Amino acid sequence: MNRNLLGRLLAVLFLCFCSLSATAQTGYTQTKNPIVLVHGLLGFDSVLGVYDYWYGIGGELKSGGAKVYTASVSASNYSEVRGEQLIRDLDNLRAVTGKQKFNLIGHSHGGPTVRYVASVRPDLVASVTVLGSPNTGAPMADLLNTTLPPGSALRTIVAGFVNALSSFLGGLSGNTDPQNALGALASLSTAGSSSFNARHPQGKPTTPCGSGANLVNGVRYYSIGGTSVLTNVFDISDPLMGAGSLVFGFEQNDGLVGRCSSHWGTVVRDNYGWNHLDEVNQFLGLRGLFSSSPSSVLRAQANRLKTLGL
Repeated sequence: MNRNLLGRLLAVLFLCFCSLSATAQTGYTQTKNPIVLVHGLLGFDSVLGVYDYWYGIGGELKSGGAKVYTASVSASNYSEVRGEQLIRDLDNLRAVTGKQKFNLIGHSHGGPTVRYVASVRPDLVASVTVLGSPNTGAPMADLLNTTLPPGSALRTIVAGFVNALSSFLGGLSGNTDPQNALGALASLSTAGSSSFNARHPQGKPTTPCGSGANLVNGVRYYSIGGTSVLTNVFDISDPLMGAGSLVFGFEQNDGLVGRCSSHWGTVVRDNYGWNHLDEVNQFLGLRGLFSSSPSSVLRAQANRLKTLGL
């Protein structure tokens, strides 16, 4: 009898514990302001509604209580053009949700895109988190500018191919915004990034490879990055990351973005065991065996924003 009573008591306590844990997890990512995910170069929101650029990440954030939206902007274009498209999306979300501000998370070229919005429309933005973003430029863009000089036939051919690919990806995801491969190349170059940073310096690191201001014009700034390249033998994108890393020499990088270039605002961490595509859980969630889960890292970032009342 006593054993039965003890067993029932333990069962009740176990169920209560599970219930409390579930409740805690449900509110873990429940930020005051909705989260908006912004893709990078040659990105998309969701292909045919079944394959997401932010693979599994949106769902993980939602499972903790966050309201999550994925922006739809050009796959390739100037940072400012993509930024204006994002402003359009945010104004629409304002009208639909009644929310006045948003927590923006931008991957790769999505970083300068969300920074632009925070710079020109801080009334729309509660926080900016840049993930694997080439804030000081991408060496690969510089290399392409050198090997494909302005006016060359090959530059025109390559730009035409990238524009066609961008339009194709846009079509699969329902986006009809214009594409401009050369505009993206100009924005992502070292010179283009330097000019952009001079016009939109909010959160810029005060020292090389350092951190920048966390709070500017009412907007919080954060950055996250990776420094691994070949992370999973089964990931078909790893060879591309390996090739991209060759332009960095001995500088730590994620295959496309240097460690220091990823810095902006408060640096949460800049050396996760991810390459550039691992940062958004691509391809199909494959990454290094012992690396952190991008979904878990961004859940923690959402919780950080929640704690700050954002």
